[in-house]
Amino acid sequence: MVTIERESGGPLPYEGVWRFTAPAVDASVPRARHAVRDLLARQGVPAADDVVQGLLLIVSELVTNVVRHAALLSPTLAVEVAVGAEWIRVAVEDSHPYRPAAPETDHGRTGGRGLLLVREITREAGGACETERTANGGKVIRAALPLEPRLTRHQVPRQPGFAVTSPPTAPSARGPRAGPRPGRS
Repeated sequence: MVTIERESGGPLPYEGVWRFTAPAVDASVPRARHAVRDLLARQGVPAADDVVQGLLLIVSELVTNVVRHAALLSPTLAVEVAVGAEWIRVAVEDSHPYRPAAPETDHGRTGGRGLLLVREITREAGGACETERTANGGKVIRAALPLEPRLTRHQVPRQPGFAVTSPPTAPSARGPRAGPRPGRS
């Protein structure tokens, strides 16, 4: 585990980076989801329920993609969970060189929309999603979400003296990525 120091003192109790590996088999999908859920609970990560549910769906979709599409060249996969003071990032890595692209919505298809779903969940939460090549020629897909979901204009509480002139802006593309990455300061 890597701990991240904050300028105002030490890390919050729930901050850190955790990584585990699993075989690229069907049984790893629920195991990865449960491992991430249990980690968040054990560390006391103060994430909103909607964020946790979205994150667990992202883990399921990304691990399922490795199992279905990369297992032949990647018999194992890695899941990394990084938690900062205000965000959480999950990354799923495999050794397969193919970098998937999210397809356009095709209502006639019964599958193949996992990455599209991951990107949509991430976007709606005000986070960021990216795919990168790894040093071994494989890929890693990262999705970062704020611990509290982004408020839309319709969700902002109406209080006396509180005017909403426009929806809040999303964090910059570097916002969620600016969190901890192993080996980087």
